[in-house]
Amino acid sequence: MNALTLPDIAAQASRQALPLDWVGMCGIALPIVIDGQRLTATADAGVSLDDGEARGIHMSRLYLALEMLDQQTLTPALLRNVLQRFLDTHEGLSKNAYLRIHTDLLRKRPALISPLAGWKAYPVSIEARLENQMFHVELKIDVAYSSTCPCSAALARQLIQQQFLEDFANTALQHEDVLTWLGSANGIVATPHSQRSTAQLTIQLQGADLPLAELINTAEAALGTAVQTAVKRADEQAFALANGQNLMFCEDAARRLNLALKRSDAVKAFHLKVIHAESLHAHDAVAESRWTRHPA
Repeated sequence: MNALTLPDIAAQASRQALPLDWVGMCGIALPIVIDGQRLTATADAGVSLDDGEARGIHMSRLYLALEMLDQQTLTPALLRNVLQRFLDTHEGLSKNAYLRIHTDLLRKRPALISPLAGWKAYPVSIEARLENQMFHVELKIDVAYSSTCPCSAALARQLIQQQFLEDFANTALQHEDVLTWLGSANGIVATPHSQRSTAQLTIQLQGADLPLAELINTAEAALGTAVQTAVKRADEQAFALANGQNLMFCEDAARRLNLALKRSDAVKAFHLKVIHAESLHAHDAVAESRWTRHPA
C-alpha cells in the first residue's frame, strides 16, 4: 500500500492575492525566565505575509521557535534571535516579525515598619518587533500606588479647625484637653479621600537588559506610596503618615514619574499614564506624559 503525502493547504496559492500586515497566534502559553524567576506567560507571535500570492504562513514554525525562550533568561538579544528565527523559517513570505509577551513579575516587598513581607504582582508586557531588519523592544508595566487628594485634605483640615472653634469657644485650654480632643472621633470630624491608583508605563529601551525591577523601583520611589502586602497596625499607621505627607493630584504623579524616568540610562523614550480611580467621583482622574531622549 502506497503512503500518501499529507496535503499542505497553506502552500496553495491564495484565491485573493493580497499581502497581510500580521498573521500568527495569540495567547500561547509558555514559561519564561526574568530576573531569575521562572514565570508563566502568554505570547502573541506573528509575521507579516508580504507574498500576497501565498495562502498562509507556517504557524507551527513560529510555535517551535518560541522554545528558545524556555532555555535562558529573557533579554533583548534573545528576543531578536527569536524574531530572526521567525523570518528565517518564512523566507520569501515575510519581512517583518512580531512578538508580545504578557506575564506578572513577582516581587517580594517588606512592610514599612514590621518584619512582615509579602509578594506583589506587577503586570508586564514585552513587545519586540523586527521590521525591515530594524529591531525595537518596548516594555509596558503597571504600578499600583495610593494617592490622597490635596484639595480634600485642605477641606478636611478646615472642618477640623471649625470643630475645634465650636468645642473650645471661650474655654481656657490645657495641654491634656487638646491632646484628648485630637484623639477623639469628635475632634477629627473629616478625613481626606484617597484612592488606589495605577501608573501605566510604556518604555522604549536602550541597552542589553530588560531592567523591569529597576524601573518598578524607580516608579515606586518617585510616587512614595506604593500599595502594601502583609501589614500590621504599625505598618498601616506608617502608610497613613506617608499618604498624609505625600498629597498628590494625578498631575503631580505624572510629573514625578516623568522626572524619575528621564534619569534612567535604560530609557530611550516613554509614554506614561496615571489613573486615579476617584473615591469622590464616579469617573477617574487621568494624566499622561511623553518623552524621547535626543542624541547628545
